Amino acid sequence: MNYTELKANIQDICEQTFTEAQLAMFTEQAEQGIYNSVQIPALRRNQTGLLGVADPYLIFPVDFLYPFSLAVIDAAGNYTYLLNKDVNFMREAYPNPTSVAKPKHYGLFDDTAFILGPTPDIAYSVELHYGYYPQTIVTAGTTWLGTEFDTALLNGALVQAIRFMKGDAEMVALYQQMYIDAMSLLKNLGDGKMREDMYRSGQLRIEPR
Repeated sequence: MNYTELKANIQDICEQTFTEAQLAMFTEQAEQGIYNSVQIPALRRNQTGLLGVADPYLIFPVDFLYPFSLAVIDAAGNYTYLLNKDVNFMREAYPNPTSVAKPKHYGLFDDTAFILGPTPDIAYSVELHYGYYPQTIVTAGTTWLGTEFDTALLNGALVQAIRFMKGDAEMVALYQQMYIDAMSLLKNLGDGKMREDMYRSGQLRIEPR
């Protein structure tokens, strides 16, 4: 489903003519809810860069949503995956940011950067594998979500539109349930990748027998 078709479906089902701004608002609210709730395997990418010497922070890419893995790459091209920890662990484990070494852990510091521990002692090459926020279908016209999981997008937008209209509660509940069902299917798609990512992030380990 492209954006023209999505707009037509919203208006046909609601039996209401909306402005372009309103249709864009319903759509973008639905997209934001989906992308922030489900890790979608198709919306993953890698970005390489360098850590700053004696700098414990690594800035996110501009389209960053969530991390899957962060690896330090040595001169021979070997990858060492850092373990993902929360910021409280990072502060307790590495109370002195001036103490430098090869990083072992990383965590979300705020909405713009990771914090690393220990603080890098040299400018290590790194590769971040992450989920990204794609261009909205409002401006792109077509997107992976609109093509592969249009039920989630349409029903999410319909919930927003009907609430905006202050529509019947039963109608809101109907499309809310269809949205939940579509999101459940989308989540199952993402779960197929989760186990591999948990190994990389240090959340899952199998002990040898």
